[in-house]
Amino acid sequence: MAFQIPTVKYSGKINEVPIGPAKVMVGGQNAYSFHTFEGSFPNKPKIALDVWDYDPSEEWPEALRQAFAGVMGDPGAWAGKCVEYGADIVVLHLKSSDPNDKNTGADHAVAAVQKVLDAVSCPVVIFGVDNKDKDVETLSAVAEKFAGKNLILGPVTEKNYKQIGAQALAYGHTVIARTPIDVNLAKQLNILLTGLGLPKDKIIVDPTTGGLGYGMEYGYSVMERISMAALVQQDDNLQQPMISFFGEDVWKSKEANLPTAENPQLGDATCRGVLMETTEAVAVLGAGVSVLSMRHPASVKLVREYVELAYDGGDVKGDLPKVPITEF
Repeated sequence: MAFQIPTVKYSGKINEVPIGPAKVMVGGQNAYSFHTFEGSFPNKPKIALDVWDYDPSEEWPEALRQAFAGVMGDPGAWAGKCVEYGADIVVLHLKSSDPNDKNTGADHAVAAVQKVLDAVSCPVVIFGVDNKDKDVETLSAVAEKFAGKNLILGPVTEKNYKQIGAQALAYGHTVIARTPIDVNLAKQLNILLTGLGLPKDKIIVDPTTGGLGYGMEYGYSVMERISMAALVQQDDNLQQPMISFFGEDVWKSKEANLPTAENPQLGDATCRGVLMETTEAVAVLGAGVSVLSMRHPASVKLVREYVELAYDGGDVKGDLPKVPITEF
């Protein structure tokens, strides 16, 4: 008798969400991640790279400064470099709008978005600073100015969903619904957004995750439970594709920023953050994430190859970055 692989019967499916003016599709799978023997995966996970609306050279570690040398002061040029490095999506962080820092206004945000949209044709995420009043101000202005561009606006939270959700609905954009690592809170925010009139093909979920360690493990378990509820328990309020912004948490960690000489047992600083970022990418992919927000092009190259091999099979390419990473 021939051996048969045990399989799970799935009753649910992740909704497909078209992003960007070209309507690049995310989600759509009807089985657990990489279980190609059990279901269909019409859209492979997408990889995004971060851009800031000001030059963060004094804040970012050398490995990142080296990767984006010469473009970090110009959001448009920076976005173009991200696409050159293989990003499917660009995430523009409106960091300068933070009222506790530079406190720039809506005009600055609109100008930064314009530079990015002039430079790239891929989908663009516009991400605020998680301050209710400021995000409502900047994201509302961006939503109106770029009506019909199908930008992805976030973070949309329980505090601001009425204002930003209404702007997304009025001007044809998608939203990122962010909740603090809790299945029920993620479900509730989805219910609130659809109750506002936003269709499910305009919602991407950010359950939140931290860098490597306890934060990643806790975030992973919540994302995995969301996937299980969506696919096996057929909870239609949790059947949205997920995005994870783990790259920011990885690269602001002490371990990713320590020079090699200060702690040589952690390995070469030029590749340490890349390996941390790659490790977490693989983890959240297994939990069911459809969009990865990352920072280093070497990480992108490694994760892209992992995804291609996992879904299509084949041989590992010979030009992947080696350790220590000096070129990408």
